[in-house]
Amino acid sequence: MEQKLIGRQKEQDILKKTQHSNRPEMVAVIGRRRVGKTFLVRSFFKNNFDFEIAGIQNAPQKEQLKNFNIQLNKVSENKIKEAPKDWLDAFTLLIEHLETVKDNRKKVIFLDELPWLATNKSGFLRALGYFWNSWADRQNIIVVICGSAASWMIQKVVNHKGGLHNRITKRIFLKPFSLPETETYLRSREIVLDRYQILQIYMAMGGIPHYLNEIENGWSATQNIDQICFSENGLLHDEFSRLYPALFENAENHITVIRALAKKNSGLTRQELIQQTKFSDGGGLSKVLEELVASGFISKYFPFGKKKRKLLYRLTDEYSLFYLYFIENKMHEEENIWQKLSQTQSWKTWSGYAFESICLKHISQIKKSIGIAGIYSESAAFYKKATKEQAGAQIDLVIDRNDHVINLFEIKFYNEEFTLTKEYASRLRKKMSVFRATTKTKKQLFYMMITSFGLKKNKHSIGLVVNDLTLDDLFEG
Repeated sequence: MEQKLIGRQKEQDILKKTQHSNRPEMVAVIGRRRVGKTFLVRSFFKNNFDFEIAGIQNAPQKEQLKNFNIQLNKVSENKIKEAPKDWLDAFTLLIEHLETVKDNRKKVIFLDELPWLATNKSGFLRALGYFWNSWADRQNIIVVICGSAASWMIQKVVNHKGGLHNRITKRIFLKPFSLPETETYLRSREIVLDRYQILQIYMAMGGIPHYLNEIENGWSATQNIDQICFSENGLLHDEFSRLYPALFENAENHITVIRALAKKNSGLTRQELIQQTKFSDGGGLSKVLEELVASGFISKYFPFGKKKRKLLYRLTDEYSLFYLYFIENKMHEEENIWQKLSQTQSWKTWSGYAFESICLKHISQIKKSIGIAGIYSESAAFYKKATKEQAGAQIDLVIDRNDHVINLFEIKFYNEEFTLTKEYASRLRKKMSVFRATTKTKKQLFYMMITSFGLKKNKHSIGLVVNDLTLDDLFEG
């Protein structure tokens, strides 16, 4: 059954604009491996390309050029027996072919996995610049370039200093599915799961369409996770070993950073990362961090009220966290392993952090649910280390609003309605007190909770928690 294009409305709108514009367009589609870049482009254009090529991983230039020749012969009436000798020759042949296409519609060229095509010292980017500047920028044409190595795409193409400088007319940064998009995607495959089940799957593998495609109908979240992540033939039981090397040179450095961040839920500063990883404080670490942020594996943020030197890096790729917590060193040990692991203390620690991280990715849904979508605000976490004079506090999410209000959020993953005890309510009041004393804010403070199934109202919650959100709020589009 042919898959439909789910969601991606903003991205489709960008591509529609390129079709209807009166100028040549060069579109860069950037996003991590398996996120659906190629599927988006092929589905939108319905595979109607005047020329398409995908780079071959780890292949030398000679092999890439041979592939170019094969793909060109598929669409050209003039068959070329010998592969071009270099990329300048290749793009000259492409121009000759495109000039034979006489209809008035916009021609579409799709260059997929660009970082694999543009091997070191190959001259590919110079030749692409020549193709654009000497011919394409005067044509009725769309050139779509695509790559999984997000940092490479930004540095080498978007910020190119040579012939491609400022030639990108549109950019698409394709992100994983959100929770509502994940639900829509599963429904399109006639997979019936309630939102708590979908959330558990999302916590383990995120919103990566290629991963979600493995979900089996009629199976629970636990059964699916067992099969996909822990069975010998499961797609994700060893995906981690391929994921980073496919995107980065010297990927062991990136993996070292990921492993360090997986051990600290609240994140690490640059100096703390240097201590944990033993990296030198130089450009090498900066490059690794930039690449991981650009590819969506980690996020950087300033804790509320902290200065720039307190910038924190946090692991926000669901699958990487899940792999390091559970899959690594536990492969093939026994059947139904996830059902057993989900009863452990490690599961409780992981699930709390994973749910919190997912909430931080759905700020727009949270703002919409509490009625402040149209109010400018900034979001952050808050952390105050305890001293001899004052108690410490950690607040999962702070939304600082432009209408003189600050929302403080407590986030709890729970398998039923959450009950606020006297002791828990006391801790929340102390957190609010520490927050006000530390920040010296004069704004109105409102405490809110985000839980799986809502907050059970009782005498401890009334007058303290002004609003509580549930899973359903996170699933609002």
